[in-house]
Amino acid sequence: MELEFVLKFSGSVVVIGVVGLFLHLYNVLVRKPERLRSVLRKQGISGPPPLPLLGNILEIKKLKTAAAAPPMCGPPATHNCGTTLFPFFEEWQKKYGEVFMFALGNTQILHVTQPDMVREITTCTSLELGKPLYQAQERGSLLGQGILTSNGPYWAHQRKVIAPELYMDKVKGMMNIITESTVTLINSWKSRIDESRSGIADIKIDQHMRSFSGDVISKACFGSNYSKGEEIFFKLRALQEAASKRILATGIPGMRHLPTKSNREAWALEKDIRTLILNVVKERQEAGYEKDLLQMLLEGAKNSELSSDMLDKFIVDNCKNIYLAGYETTAVSATWCLMLLASNPKWQERVRAEVLEVCKGQTLDYDMIRKMKQLTMVINESLRLYPPVTVVSREAFKDMKFGNIDVPKGMNVWTYVLTSHTDPEIWGPDAYEFNPERFASGITGACKFPHLYMPFGVGPRVCLGQNLALVELKVLIALILSNFSFTLSPSYIHSPALSLVIEPGNGVNLNVKKL
Repeated sequence: MELEFVLKFSGSVVVIGVVGLFLHLYNVLVRKPERLRSVLRKQGISGPPPLPLLGNILEIKKLKTAAAAPPMCGPPATHNCGTTLFPFFEEWQKKYGEVFMFALGNTQILHVTQPDMVREITTCTSLELGKPLYQAQERGSLLGQGILTSNGPYWAHQRKVIAPELYMDKVKGMMNIITESTVTLINSWKSRIDESRSGIADIKIDQHMRSFSGDVISKACFGSNYSKGEEIFFKLRALQEAASKRILATGIPGMRHLPTKSNREAWALEKDIRTLILNVVKERQEAGYEKDLLQMLLEGAKNSELSSDMLDKFIVDNCKNIYLAGYETTAVSATWCLMLLASNPKWQERVRAEVLEVCKGQTLDYDMIRKMKQLTMVINESLRLYPPVTVVSREAFKDMKFGNIDVPKGMNVWTYVLTSHTDPEIWGPDAYEFNPERFASGITGACKFPHLYMPFGVGPRVCLGQNLALVELKVLIALILSNFSFTLSPSYIHSPALSLVIEPGNGVNLNVKKL
């Protein structure tokens, strides 16, 4: 009798558990997404119908495959990489209008382009609007959950420790490091040219740019431990490649927990990176004070109210953030900028003349690069056409209103940067052409809505590393131009690819000659 009761009770528990799990999955996978979409449909907003679990991922892949163009030899006639990389945005905007919704897995996304709405969203300081939680889960392996969510006390503490004005002071103090790393690159190029019989070297510059930025950021962040910093950044580069392989799986429930090959690879790298960073921190605490970015993080962490585990996380996350801003972003942006200068010899000559005029044979310093207007114009135009940030994304953590649209809690809001940077209605009929002259009066004079220029994001959550990246770019380009002339190699193939940042899929080869 007791056994029969136990069996019946156990069976009831199992049934209740199964029913509870079914109801939970139904709510998460069906009811909640449909509720979010229903709120927008009532306001006249539509979009491509999603599939269960996958959302619009299959349609995205189909449209990308259809839009794929064969690699093109030589420089492009126009710079419209968005058509190849994000053809689905263009297709959906034609079909559903400027504001539409779509889904990545189970994540519901509202796409907006209207300048007024973009301004409201990107300048919103409310902690109820932050970086999407799905990014913290799916891409947190690369940059850390706290950095990506950028919400609540964690984000507030980060802004306090790495205030923009404090960070700028540190950047000014890095001029010697940046210059020394550039000189190392220049000497390696001179050696390559000397070894060639023609006096011209065909150099694939991508790895040279990464070596330069990696050297800078390793020394700036880790001081005397810079050799270990280089090992950390090497692993972070591998982690970035692993993360890019699973980017379309973003939002599919449970995918990040499955032991797929890319997940296992990412998990191992995450563990190694965390261990390496915390070992460097331990050595620093034992060795004493050094004047670098790591010390700035440690000093700021001392006065925090974060727990011990959160402090370790805070330091690891920020080191990852510095990697993407100061290392990968700089390297890729420099590569694109040199490609554009190689394709436009008149602008190459203009900027070189300015550099030589400003420097007058003296050692480059911070005040000099501030005077280089032509160089700034070229870098701004390069970042416009090939921005490091492709999408500015936010998530509403409560019901919010932007413009005349009610955005329900849990909805993600995306602004597509490439569209904002190349819309002819905003930038003029030459929007897809390389024309640095548009920045002659600065960003405010370059387009109708200056807030739509956001290569490093915009508003209160702008990338903290943008000042470092811009100074690195200016020093690097200025010193290269004062030592070399260069053209695109006949072997150059133009094929922009997306790996969290937009990078040359086949690299950039330059024919480099000493002046």
